[in-house]
Order: sequence, then C-alpha cells, then structure tokens
Amino acid sequence: MANKLPVVVIVGRPNVGKSTLFNRVVGKRMAVVEDTPGITRDRLYTEVSWNKRTFQLVDTGGIVFEEEDPLTEQIRVQANVALEEADVVLFLTDAMAGVTADDIDLANQLRGVKKPIFVTVTKSDHPNRDANANEFYALGLGEVYPVSGLHGRGVADVLDEIVKVLPPESEEPIEANEEIKVAIVGRPNVGKSSMINAFTGETRMIVSDIAGTTRDAVDTLLEYQGESFRLIDTAGIRRRGKIQGTVEYYMVDRAVRAVEKCDCVLVIVDGKEGLTDGDKRAMKMAHDCGKACVFAINKWDLVEPPDGMPRKQTLIKKDFIKVIKNEIPELAYATAAFTSAKESAGLEPVLEEITKAVESYNFRISTGQLNRIIQDATFARPYSSKGKRLKVYYCTQVATCPPTFALFVNEPELLHFSYQRYLMNKLREAFPMAGAPIRMIAKASHKDREKK
Repeated sequence: MANKLPVVVIVGRPNVGKSTLFNRVVGKRMAVVEDTPGITRDRLYTEVSWNKRTFQLVDTGGIVFEEEDPLTEQIRVQANVALEEADVVLFLTDAMAGVTADDIDLANQLRGVKKPIFVTVTKSDHPNRDANANEFYALGLGEVYPVSGLHGRGVADVLDEIVKVLPPESEEPIEANEEIKVAIVGRPNVGKSSMINAFTGETRMIVSDIAGTTRDAVDTLLEYQGESFRLIDTAGIRRRGKIQGTVEYYMVDRAVRAVEKCDCVLVIVDGKEGLTDGDKRAMKMAHDCGKACVFAINKWDLVEPPDGMPRKQTLIKKDFIKVIKNEIPELAYATAAFTSAKESAGLEPVLEEITKAVESYNFRISTGQLNRIIQDATFARPYSSKGKRLKVYYCTQVATCPPTFALFVNEPELLHFSYQRYLMNKLREAFPMAGAPIRMIAKASHKDREKK
C-alpha cells in the first residue's frame, strides 16, 4: 500500500476564497465556487505537486461558531476532522473584510493545533492591499502571506514556504495498488454520503435530510480484501429542467465527469421508496457512459419483514430486481446488493459486486473462442433483411472497458439491433460478464469493401 502523503488543510470562515485558492493551486476548477457562503460542505481532497514534493490539499467548508444550524455544525465537525489529520494548516482570511470576530474565534481554536500554520490573506489582488494584510498579525499566529487566489498573486511564495515544513519523505519504496474508481450516484437524498460514512467508519461526509447537501464530487480511499477503492461521492442527479443557477449546474457537471472517469458506477436506490424516474436517470447515465454498474438498494432495513422470514425476504428482493430489469432492460447486466448504510449492514456484498463488475469490465476473450460462439449463434439462427442474408465472416475483441467486439460482415447495415442483442446474449451465456456492458460494432469485410 502507498505511503501516506503529507496533508495541507485549508480552513477559514465562509466566503473568504478557500475554494478559489484551492482551484488555483490545483490548476483546474475542482471545487464549486460561488459568491454564496456555504457552497463547500464536505472535505474535498486532491494531490498537488510543488517543488518536487507531493501532498494532499484539502478544502473545507466555512467555519462559523455562533450559528446553531445543523449543517453548520456538521461543517465544523468536518473541518475539525481535517485539522486532526493535517500536517500543515492554511488559515485563510479576507483582506477586504479585515479581522472579524469569526477570524479571532478560529485563530483561538488553531492556537491549540501543534502544527505549522500559515495565515494567508486572500483577495490581496494589488500591492496596495498588502497594508490591509498587516492587521492580521494581531491574530498572533506568526507570519502573514498576502495572496490572490483569483489572479495567483503570492500563491507561489506561500507554497514555497509550505513545502519547506512538510514532513520528510520516506525513503521506503512506495508500492501503490491500482485503484478501482467507483462513482457513487443517485437522485438527491437516497443515502450516498451515508454509504461512504458506513464504508469508512467515520463521519467523512456531511449527512442531512436536506436534499443537495453534497455539492462537489468528493474522493474517499478504502481498502478491502487487498483491493484499493477510490469512492467518489457526487451530488444528486436531477432532471436538467430542474437545475436552477450555476451552483446546481456545477453540481451535476461534477457528477457527470466523475462517472466518465470511473471504472464502476454504484447507483444508490432508496429501497423503501422503490424505483423512481430519478433512479432511472442515474442508471441510464451509467449505461450511456459505458461503465460497469452495480445497484445498492439502500435502507433495506426499513423494507425487510421483521421476525425472520428468509424466504419472504428473498422473494421481495427478487421482485425488486425484476422491477428494475423490466423498467430498464438495457441495464439487465447490472448486479444488485441490498444494504443499509444507517445500520452498516450488507456493505461487504456491495464491494464484492463492484469487484466482480470491474473484472467483467476488463474481460478479454480469445479470438478462437469468440468466433466459435458467434459462428454457432449465426448457424442456429440466421438473419436476413430485405432479401439479403447477413454473413458474419470474422469477429474479434477490439477493446476492454467495456468489452467491445467488431464483427466483419458482408453489409454492416444488415446487423439489426435486435440481432445484435441476440449475439450479445449468446456471449453472456458463455461468459456472463455480470455488471459490465458489451459493445458490438459491424464492419464491412475486406473483400466486400473491394467489391464496392
């Protein structure tokens, strides 16, 4: 397993520019940035390299001490967890607002943190504002660094100082496991963040009954039976017509990009509410992106009958899966696991189904086996259209992730989608490839191209 990277945590009150600075250091727009306070709620991690040192940079939600709102309290908890694992703290303040009561409260809390602290005064877009930064020496936390996250002014200087105080690099060789990237998607408030908290056994994500609590795609690393999983929590998938404003737009955009980059999509479904249109949108997004797919039927503790009725429970599960396959037949290949994030029940089967789905996603068959299956299938059920018979001369696997097969035929337009589905089903009879989609493309054979 890879050695732990040093951790640099960004903290500060709401709307001082933490996410803007985070994006500046990362070099791309990872964190959602908006003028509205409270946009960042969960911890957002990414790896950063500077002056030949690599560390984890962590963005946190704005810390407010007086408000009693439950989400504000959870943001404080998230920031405190980040501070506990930090090696260096980047304390952000605002040159335009000056020293505020929240800055003083946070500075008093940081005095008990026995780690290097860099007081960074953001929005110092011009040298004239450097004088404003001087008043932050009154916080009593040492050197003050004026920067502009928006324009990049002074950011390199503070990074130079940060890497100087990072813990020394280990001389032991790093053995990194290849990660399985899992995007956790679903409609709002089905328990995606609760699922990650259950997997990790800690309050890693903010959980609330309020839909839309998760704003960014947030990564969590997990080890299980020798496999490394990168779990990516995403914002709830909403219908495009219901997206209001730039925050909602970026939330959905992050979710889509997380799916595009992952190996497997874990679709969380509320078992108590059953399958909804929102669930179908999330499922179809996974299918359209050609990703391995597993359904986690969450909140199953609220569905199963009490007093131990195993046969009836099994029938209920079968009925639930049957509904999914009937409603979304194109995702009949996806597998399902029944779980309860709240009770931390049924988590191992979810990870086992993901592992199997990713194995199927990387499946490769020998050309000889493939051609025997396809030849037997076409012989058993020939296909003709408009008086012309489809001839399949040769078949080969041209890609994995997902498994993709090319059929060299006499006329590609003759390969109707229904016959294509028949050939795919024959492949799955021989090699189930559970959890992974199959792609099949038709190409004109060389001799037919020459005739034309």
